[in-house]
Amino acid sequence: MPVGPAKRVTALSGEGAFEVLVAARRLEEAGRDVVHLEIGEPDGATPPHVVEAAVRALHDGQTRYVNPAGLPVLRDAIAASLAWRGVRAAAENVVVVPGAKPMLFYALLAVLEAGDEVLVPDPGFPIYPSVVRFAGAVPVRYPLDALGGLDAGRLAPLIGPRTRALVLNLPGNPTGGIATTDAPHAIAELALHHDLVVISDEVYGRIRYDGRADSIAALPGMLERTIIVDSFSKSYAMTGWRLGFGVLPAALVERVTTLVVNGTSCTPPFVQLAGLAALTGPQDAVTAAVARLERRRDWLVDGLNGLPGIRCPRPVGAFYAYPDVRQVEERAGLSSRQLAALLLDAHGVAVLPGTDFGPGGAGHLRLSFAVSPADLDLALERIRECVSDLAVASLTDGGIHVGS
Repeated sequence: MPVGPAKRVTALSGEGAFEVLVAARRLEEAGRDVVHLEIGEPDGATPPHVVEAAVRALHDGQTRYVNPAGLPVLRDAIAASLAWRGVRAAAENVVVVPGAKPMLFYALLAVLEAGDEVLVPDPGFPIYPSVVRFAGAVPVRYPLDALGGLDAGRLAPLIGPRTRALVLNLPGNPTGGIATTDAPHAIAELALHHDLVVISDEVYGRIRYDGRADSIAALPGMLERTIIVDSFSKSYAMTGWRLGFGVLPAALVERVTTLVVNGTSCTPPFVQLAGLAALTGPQDAVTAAVARLERRRDWLVDGLNGLPGIRCPRPVGAFYAYPDVRQVEERAGLSSRQLAALLLDAHGVAVLPGTDFGPGGAGHLRLSFAVSPADLDLALERIRECVSDLAVASLTDGGIHVGS
């Protein structure tokens, strides 16, 4: 009998961004030109002082095993850096890992029992429900508000006797939305009342365009029941470095560190020292990147809103536009997945269908604006051509028919 995967592994699902990236690369290998708006990473380079710190660490021999929980000097710096969000954490509550995803994995494995329910955003990062299922628990999707933000009133009715945890992502992927003004306090009250663990994914926390910075862990009584998940990838253009961390309640630190030992042993020390340089060195690159992203956001959102049948809110954080394309789809008889496939195959624009982020993403696309202005201009031109072609086709033959 051939070897097959265990049932628990089949509970995991992939991530649409990488699937579309692979498809786009195939087109490019065949000679096609593709504008990449599918993958969620900054287009800028890692700040030079960060790269230099890593090179220096390599030359200094920082290439051996280290404390599985992270270098003490980096854990100290991470704890201190949380003050800008209003969080007062101790270094011993910090665990360093190779990226935010491992910490999501370890955190959920550490707190969930089989049959537990976990509230996850819809639309939301697809890894949340994937890991919840892998842990033997049940993802329960909660809807976001009309702007893709967090509204406690939509979440409260879904809490039941088996609800164990709540996943927050602010600013959110794919919407760039944040919480309504009183939502964090209302959600903190729900978490305290129902004894919920909160997994707060804050990887886009420094990429906000309203000048604010916050964390639910800063609210009274919440640091003890919140696991903050964060990384260096988005803020410091370090996606390929694979450096993230968790800030955990004291009772979870040892168990999560044991998961690190079993999974990766430790995070490479030269990478950790690069992260230390990022946190403690000049922050001009981050400030400049956010200002640059804000200009690109406005350019893309204004361009999309100038197209017939497309309506796009202005995201408050992250670097994604999340246009409502339901009118375009209805006229052409297409789903979001079919429209995204048409944009890639026929027009050379790689985007993600909203349904890659859950059923609540139907009728939407996700477009990254962390690309060059020239690429945004070209993408808008090609999307305009696609919308125009679909409008003509819908008048002549009642719609376009493409593969699912």
